[in-house]
Amino acid sequence: MTGKGQLAPSCADVEILARNAMVRLPDAFRAHLGDVVLIVEDFADEATLDELGIEDPFELSGLYSGRPVGEVAQTGDLPTTIFLFRRPILDEWAGGEDTLEHLVAHVLIHEVGHHFGLSDEKMHLLEDAVA
Repeated sequence: MTGKGQLAPSCADVEILARNAMVRLPDAFRAHLGDVVLIVEDFADEATLDELGIEDPFELSGLYSGRPVGEVAQTGDLPTTIFLFRRPILDEWAGGEDTLEHLVAHVLIHEVGHHFGLSDEKMHLLEDAVA
């Protein structure tokens, strides 16, 4: 996505890649994602990292927040949200062999999997369907 001398992909760039991955999800999954908010930030905030017991913000590339499909909504629930954290994703991308598009899709699908209560095995099958 970038070459030598170019700027690193922005949060908006990562969001575009994530939304493109969402479009490739099977219809049965996309139908339940209409109200899910997608937010791309550089890093998780300190309160979130503390709550999860994570000291290094580069260790968290995505987060799901909300009630999974099938659970009864409660009064006062915040919107279901998928967070992607740009800097940890870019760090992993720079140190690996995956394309940025593949890595963003991988993180997104893992968080979508939490929304549906999927096992890691089923998340991998879903990722294969999107690839």
